[in-house]
Amino acid sequence: MAFIGDEIAIIALPPYSNERSRAMFKRRRFKQTQTLQERLAAFANEARNKAVELPPGLEKDDLLKRARQADAALHMQDWLNSPGLKAPD
Repeated sequence: MAFIGDEIAIIALPPYSNERSRAMFKRRRFKQTQTLQERLAAFANEARNKAVELPPGLEKDDLLKRARQADAALHMQDWLNSPGLKAPD
């Protein structure tokens, strides 16, 4: 007998209760070939280039906002890695 919602019942099981759920939670890992700074800079440039081609509107505003956020993250990363920044005593 099947009930509505049975198709997602496996999600409600506690982690590692059996082999099936253990495989479900296995993380896919891979090595980044570029640094975070390189990826953020590339994303910001790509977003700006796409935004130039779009007409004024929400999509263009969203791309420009995301490019500004990537730039802010770059500046924050530079600040956090600066030699003048010291850990609290």
